[in-house]
Amino acid sequence: MESLTRNKLATIFLAFVFLLNGLFFQASNSYAAQNHDELFVYIGDSIMKTKKEDWDSIYQNMKQFEEAFQTVKNKESKVASQVENQLKAVYSALETKNKEQISEALSTLSTSLVNYDAEQNPVDIEKERQKLKVLLPIMEDFKSAVETEDYETANRHYQNLQVQWTAVEKIVRAESVATYGEIETKMAFLRIAITQQPQDQEKALNSLAELTTAINNFLTGKETKKASNESYTLRDVVDFISVSIEAIQSNDIKKATTELNQSLIIWPMVEGEVSTRDSKLYSDMETKIPIVISLLSSTNKDTDRATEVLLDLKTRLEPLLTSMGYSYWDAALILLREGLEALLIVATLLALLRKTNHADKQKWIWGGVAAGVGASALFAILITFLFSKLTAASSREYIEGIVGIIAVIIMITVGMWLHNNTNIKKWNNYIQKYVGKAIATGSLVTFSAISFLAIFREGAETIIFYAGMAPNMELSQLSLGIAIAFVILLVIGFLIIRYSVNIPIRPFFIVATVLIYFLAFKILGMSIHSLQVAGVVPTHSLHDFPHIDWLGLFPSLETFIPQLVLFVMICGTSLWIKRNEARI
Repeated sequence: MESLTRNKLATIFLAFVFLLNGLFFQASNSYAAQNHDELFVYIGDSIMKTKKEDWDSIYQNMKQFEEAFQTVKNKESKVASQVENQLKAVYSALETKNKEQISEALSTLSTSLVNYDAEQNPVDIEKERQKLKVLLPIMEDFKSAVETEDYETANRHYQNLQVQWTAVEKIVRAESVATYGEIETKMAFLRIAITQQPQDQEKALNSLAELTTAINNFLTGKETKKASNESYTLRDVVDFISVSIEAIQSNDIKKATTELNQSLIIWPMVEGEVSTRDSKLYSDMETKIPIVISLLSSTNKDTDRATEVLLDLKTRLEPLLTSMGYSYWDAALILLREGLEALLIVATLLALLRKTNHADKQKWIWGGVAAGVGASALFAILITFLFSKLTAASSREYIEGIVGIIAVIIMITVGMWLHNNTNIKKWNNYIQKYVGKAIATGSLVTFSAISFLAIFREGAETIIFYAGMAPNMELSQLSLGIAIAFVILLVIGFLIIRYSVNIPIRPFFIVATVLIYFLAFKILGMSIHSLQVAGVVPTHSLHDFPHIDWLGLFPSLETFIPQLVLFVMICGTSLWIKRNEARI
């Protein structure tokens, strides 16, 4: 378990991407010598891990970085030694486990690598800038079409302009985020002007003039170096959309379009929060907000369609505002439930041995317990290794989703078993089935095997459950939850074994069943949502449907239907078991 909690499965995907990168470097030195993007991945991931105080993962990243850099290093470089010296500084900082010191060392390492990359791959900035000139003749054609009010032709020129801009936008963004945002905004205003009904010639020409000025300023090196002093977040975009929806419902169209225009202006500053997590939503935001403004600016305003589109965008943006994850209580409940069940079985075995005058055989029970703990630890290492192999060719969200669904299937199986054994007679039959024969035959190995299987089964289930939860948890939350559960289990175990305190079996199983069903419901929703983010599962939004993070409830058809089916299964199982108990 220590290996699993320390090197959370959320990081294994990146770790093995790094491994593949190392193999790639060895296979293609000539290419790697020109492209150092992969090296920045190690640093970027380590900076993120610093916030979580995941020192082991950072150390592994730096080892991978060191190996990869040695493969591509130009021995004649004057800057390479700076990178190596700064890498040593990172190693030294890791020994202190000081978050600020490590973060600063990583930032300096990144700067050194940037300098090395610039030395090895000198960029002709002026030549890169001139690539934007390809936009100018298209803009002239667009202008001519608008002036003659040939908006069908203007729309074709706009589509061509959009394609060409997409091809060169990274050049602008790298040099000036402010200019990038300005061009993006003017492009959106152009689209609005020519798609609203009737088209707004004046707005189109004014937006085109402002767009031309922004591009020419960039070409001549006069671009704005700094954006607004205000700091915007994705929450601001959602707020603008929300206010716009309310304004439409109040028939205040002017306010609605003003809010949406403002969202377009700040969008380039926050778009990274969306593009890295949901590429489809990112694309829809870029295209649908201008469409909505056009719908609202047209003579025959389609407010219903505009509201529908905005509600869809808002619904899909909101889950990205919060850090989707589990709390330490979720982690504690898993270990408590599994641990108490194992503890109950072991305590029952010990009590039966004492009652049948076989107390001398207790050491075999404890031997089985120790072996079960050891086997669980080995299983944790195996699971970590297997998932690291799987994630080498998959996205993080994809793996989270698949592991989560596997955990749900196991949880439902365990939950039904628990539910079925809430009847005291059935529990006693379960114990006697495995213990009675062992006592009758006096088989010492059987006693060990029973306790071993009890511990290993619960340990294996716990590991799989944590595998589904760990990627969406802070390391500190996971560790705290495990620590709390461990202390509680120690106290309960001491009371049961030392003072023969009895656990009321039926209430325990009922509570444990409810908890396992709750966690299964939550993990199912979060796992399917992860698959949606990975693009494996489509997203059909449900308007006005609540998003409840602690319950794993998301406003989409694909998450709601499986959770509804699960809920029906749970209710059906409860009724079936209740009827069976009535017959006993």
